[in-house]
Order: sequence, then C-alpha cells, then structure tokens
Amino acid sequence: MNRRRSRRAANGARNHAHSPRGHANDARAPQGARQSAHRGSGQLRLIGGDFRRRKLPIPESPGLRPTPDRVRETLFNWLAFDIAGRRVLDLYAGTGALGLEALSRGAAQALFVESTAHVAAALEANIAMLGAAGQVHRTDVERFLAGTPAAFDIVFLDPPFRQGLAQRTCQALESGGWLSPGAMIYVETEHELDWQAPGHWQLHRDIVAGDSHGRLFRRQPTAK
Repeated sequence: MNRRRSRRAANGARNHAHSPRGHANDARAPQGARQSAHRGSGQLRLIGGDFRRRKLPIPESPGLRPTPDRVRETLFNWLAFDIAGRRVLDLYAGTGALGLEALSRGAAQALFVESTAHVAAALEANIAMLGAAGQVHRTDVERFLAGTPAAFDIVFLDPPFRQGLAQRTCQALESGGWLSPGAMIYVETEHELDWQAPGHWQLHRDIVAGDSHGRLFRRQPTAK
C-alpha cells in the first residue's frame, strides 16, 4: 500500500493502536496509491518474514511512499495467525508494501491492482526480484472490481483520500463476490471521514497515525 501522507505520518508520529477501536492516520494524493506531498523515498524495506530486511527500489512518482514501518508492524501483528496460505488482494497498491509483506510472511499469493503504469511496472519488477507469488493488474480499482470475481481471504484497501472511494470500494468488494467467508479487510481513510462499512463487517482493530485512520475488519457470515 502507499499513500499520500502528511509529514507527521511519514515520521510515524502519534501512532496509537487500539482494540477494538483506535485510529491510524495518513493522507493521500488525488490519484494512485498512498502518497504524500513529497516524491518517492526511493526504497522500500520489508520488515518481516522470508524477505525481511530486503530493500526494494521505489519509482519516482509524486508523493509515492510505502506504508510506514510502525503501521505495517502493528497491522501484521494483528494478522499474524491469519496470513499463512491465504489469498491476498492489494487495491490501490502503489509500492505494494502491504501485499509484499503478506507474501513475505507466508501468504499463498497476492494480486496487486495499480493504475499508474510506471508504478505498476516497478512493482512487477520487485515481485520478480523476490521470486514471490504476486501478480499485478494494471487497471483502476473500479474497473477491476466490475470484472469476474475471485474470493480473497485478506484485502488491503488504501484509496486516495477525499474522493469518496472507501465506502464505494468496500460495497463493491462485498456485493461483487470478492471476499471469502471470514475475510479480513484493512481499510485506511482520512481520519475525519464518516463512513459505514458493510453491516456484517466487524471491527477487529484500528490505528491512528498522522492524519489517517486504519481499520481492520473481519467479515462475519451472513444469515441464511
């Protein structure tokens, strides 16, 4: 995942985790995966699993930067027993930091959706460099979710801020058949956003870092 971040988020300031309610803060740019007011930092360092400490190049793109280490560490501590052998979907992927971390920690495969051509190409090159079981779809998320669905066990969703994409994308995931029973869905939004997740998504954890709010949901079985 990548996003448009404030200086505070980039520096990992004010990072608090809560259960079951807390906050994660970030801010994003008008397009693409996570972005801040700065250009790409040039490097992504994976922090756990088989690829731990591997450093991967990040392309120059306005504000493109990976999810901060502290946020990733917190999120993957939450997911520690839910990753091995799972199918992962990373939407608005950018650097692919979250999907790559999942692969490093034992996910069976990951599919990355990124619309910016040179960012997607760099992500493909990094997946190949790692020899990881990842695939990149060079398209926008709305078009991708309108296609033929496959059920995923873990979804990372970090859309550009202030474009009304979070709730719409969550509804498309739920109604389109993209989620397995009991799927885990991590959603990052601007902290001030008032939005509603699908009714049977149960909030599991959340975190605030900078000016974004990250929430991890578990999908509950629907009544028959």
